[in-house]
Formats: sequence, structure tokens, C-alpha cells
Amino acid sequence: MKRGFGLGMLLLFLCGIAQAQQNVPAPAKAFATAPEISYDSVPNFLKLPTGLYLGEGIGVASNSKGDVFVYTRSGEASRLFEFDPKGTFLREIGKGLYGFQMAHAVRVDPQDNIWVTDKGSDMVIKFNPEGHVVMVFGRKQEASDEGTEALKHPKPPLPPVDGMFRQVTDVTWDAAGNSYISDGYINSRVAKVDPNGKWLKSWGEPGDGPGQLNTPHSIAADAQGNIYVADRGNRRIQVFDSDGTLLRQIHIDVPFDIANAQPAIGNKPGPNVTGTMAPGAPWAICITPGPTQYLYSSDAYPGRVYKLTLDGKVVGVLGGAGKQLKQFGWIHEIACPSENELYVGELLNWRVQKLILEPNH
Repeated sequence: MKRGFGLGMLLLFLCGIAQAQQNVPAPAKAFATAPEISYDSVPNFLKLPTGLYLGEGIGVASNSKGDVFVYTRSGEASRLFEFDPKGTFLREIGKGLYGFQMAHAVRVDPQDNIWVTDKGSDMVIKFNPEGHVVMVFGRKQEASDEGTEALKHPKPPLPPVDGMFRQVTDVTWDAAGNSYISDGYINSRVAKVDPNGKWLKSWGEPGDGPGQLNTPHSIAADAQGNIYVADRGNRRIQVFDSDGTLLRQIHIDVPFDIANAQPAIGNKPGPNVTGTMAPGAPWAICITPGPTQYLYSSDAYPGRVYKLTLDGKVVGVLGGAGKQLKQFGWIHEIACPSENELYVGELLNWRVQKLILEPNH
């Protein structure tokens, strides 16, 4: 009797494991060669006033009017600039702001509010369209605090704290106005905050299993409210619903000319490189407006931009690493106001390029 009961419990346990394994979404992969997308880069797009310079082109975004925002690391910590659709300088926003320390990303929400994420201050800052601060998230370390210094990366990491970030990276929104914040180099999670600033929940933890994250570096939402996380250290994009349930994983595996490909800086990665410098590892992602939405993603090596359907099929690639126009030096953020118009902010080349893509035929 006891033996039969034990055997039954064992069978139930094994069935439970099998069922759990069946519920893990299989990664979407693209092994076939994707077509090259023809494109141009607009020469000298950004026109800065005399005496004003860009540092690292860390963040770029655009609003409903076509104005372009650039969040840059410069000689004065972080600075946020606005340009008109032709690239003419309009203004600087938040000069000397307390939370501007080490720029990471800028985004513009559907109401044209401007949001920045700052890796150095561990803060997310919301400006209204006029450039006034209207909401802040997280808290910067105080200079007088004992042990105030650059955050370390202990293993295992310290437990995250609700409402606080550690090297935060990016932000996006759903149609209801909830914010989703990728947090970031240390906490490796996504935080969800309601339109009034109330902390709702977070999901994710450090690791490489389904739903776990290793440097969630960029984040975007589609029209259905699904959340796409550039899980850079794991070389994949993970897609969640608005409650944090994992829907699918996307791995970008498009062949390239390994013999002739060059990195933007440093030595060529080896054939078995993994993580951040691996081909297809997503540094930056964005999703175009509808009715048919596309996902764009960029890697550092071989330095390409990939165009994907939302289910993970790569439909085209463009570019490669380098310092000339139409080449890229570590794209850190992409803005895609339309399917065939992109802005890319480059870390190594200290610039933003406006790219015009030829439509698919």
C-alpha cells in the first residue's frame, strides 16, 4: 500500500516537471541569411551652436512633432539637448540637474513627456513637454553618506529594494500609462509603476534561465502592452506580458562575414564569445508605431541593426562597425518614429545618425 502510494506521488511529481518544462517558451531564432536593407545617413544632421559639443551619444528619442532629444555624457556630467526635425538646436533641458550624473537613455512618452534614465544617479526623471521636472523615481546617493562610491557588483547581488534602482537603464509605457523600468546592471529586473508614480511590482532576477536577466539594457512596449527586454548579457530579447509573465524569447542568429568583420574598438571577439559582445546581443531596441509594428535591435559586434517582426523573425539587416557615416560605434539607443526612419546614438563615435531606409518591396 505504502509502496503504491509512493510510486504514485513520484509519477505526479515527474508529470509536474514535464508540464512546467512544456510551459517554458522556446526561443525564436533566425538562422537563415536575412536580406540587406539599403539605407542612407543624413550628413551633419545635428547642428550644435558654436562651443557646444556632444560627448558619448548615449540616448536619442523623438516626440510627436519630430523633435529629437539627445542625452549625452559630456564634460559636465549628463546633458539633455533638443533639436528640431531638421537637426537645428532648440534648447538644453535640465542643465546642472541634481540627477544628471551618467546618462543612459532618453525616451518620450505618448503625451510628449521626456524621460531620462541615469545610470550614475540611479534615477529616472520625468519632464513635461515644457522641460519642467514633474516626477522622479529612485534616489541618488548622498555625497555625505559613508561609503558613497560607484556601486559594486557583488555575487550573489544584494536583494533589490522597492522604489530604488541600481544602475538603471531604460523606461517604456503601456497604453494605460503604466511605466516599465529596466533596472539594470545590478538588480536585473523590471519595475512597474502606475501613472501616478505608485510602485506596483517588479519581476526578474539575475541569471540566465527563462525570465531571469543579465543586464536588461533596453526596453520597449508594443501596441498590445507586451514588454520587450533587451537581455544583453544573455544575448536575447525576452518578451513579457504587462504582469511579467514570460511569453517568448528571441535570439538573433544571422550569419555574417566573420573573416572580414571588425569590432568598433579592441580585438576581434573569438568564435565562442558569449554575452555582451556576442553577435546579436541586443544593446538597444525600439518598436515602430502601427498598424504593422517592427522591432529594431542593434549589437556591438559586428555592429549591425536588425529589423524583426514582433514574433522574432529577422526580415533585414543593415550596417556594420566603423567610424564613417553608415557605420556604427556601439549603438547605445535607437529611436524609430517610423518603419523607415531611425535615429541611432553611438557611444564610441560621439554622435547621433539619422538613417533613412529604403522601403521593402
